[in-house]
Amino acid sequence: MQNEFVLSKKSEFDELKKYIDSVKNSQGVTMQILQKAQGIFGYLPLEVQQFISDETNIPLADIYGVVTFYTQFSTEEKGKHKIGLCLGTACYVKGSQEIMDKLAEELNVKVGKTTEDKLFTLEATRCLGCCGLAPVMMIDDDVYGKMEPQKIKEILKKYK
Repeated sequence: MQNEFVLSKKSEFDELKKYIDSVKNSQGVTMQILQKAQGIFGYLPLEVQQFISDETNIPLADIYGVVTFYTQFSTEEKGKHKIGLCLGTACYVKGSQEIMDKLAEELNVKVGKTTEDKLFTLEATRCLGCCGLAPVMMIDDDVYGKMEPQKIKEILKKYK
């Protein structure tokens, strides 16, 4: 019996099956298949992992092991906008933890989670490569340097 997620994503599963069929006789395609699946679905819930396992004859435990080992993969749905706040040394000493606390309060979400309306995912990063602009926040591809807690509300308005 198929669950509601599988039924609602039939075209996505069809697209993934077509891709798997095109590469499954090759060696070492697990990462490629998982990347393609995440590109299609946006994340890798258990239903998608089970489908990949069934289609490739790779044990589900092996698929799950790869998904949970690599940080590029997510088992939880992400928001429309990804907020990454650097907590690396340069940003941290310039107050990024205070900014993170304010973001979590403003969005009513914990770090690593997605807001209830699926609009934002709040993530801590270790370095965004902009130490001279510390503390630094990124929303999608937009960089916000020299961040201060009082700037958060105005910045978030642009994405709502």
